[in-house]
Amino acid sequence: MSELIYHVTGMTCEHCVLSVTEEVGAIGGVTDVKVDLPTGAVTVISSKEIGVDQVRAAVEEAGYQLAS
Repeated sequence: MSELIYHVTGMTCEHCVLSVTEEVGAIGGVTDVKVDLPTGAVTVISSKEIGVDQVRAAVEEAGYQLAS
């Protein structure tokens, strides 16, 4: 079990949260995604290690960016 926290920029509403949750949650092995809108923190819980590139691609597909 792996739990990593990423920071996403550009989210402003619950629709943003749902988009990011849906795209990141579709990554193979991800079991849960928790998004904190005020801070932009996205917690990814997975059954296996997920690469940052996979998370970045999913966040970008949702229309947002990982903070550097």
